[in-house]
Amino acid sequence: MGVLKDNLMNEKELLKKMGARIKEVRTSKGVSQQELAVEAFDTDKSNISRLESGRVNASIYTLYKVAQYLKVPLTDIVDFEDTE
Repeated sequence: MGVLKDNLMNEKELLKKMGARIKEVRTSKGVSQQELAVEAFDTDKSNISRLESGRVNASIYTLYKVAQYLKVPLTDIVDFEDTE
């Protein structure tokens, strides 16, 4: 377990990378935080801001809804290993 544990990123790192990936996909689609918040979640953009900054641990369903709204496969949202 030692080698595997050494290669795992911590939760904070993971959430920041996932949030950055969501922002990257969202902006590439020309979608604002406000649009995503209101249209996909019926909420305000501060929730999307928290998601993209890695301050919340989104459920798989939330990630699915983001992907559906942005018209990308869920795998595109969670594919952030090689970004840096």
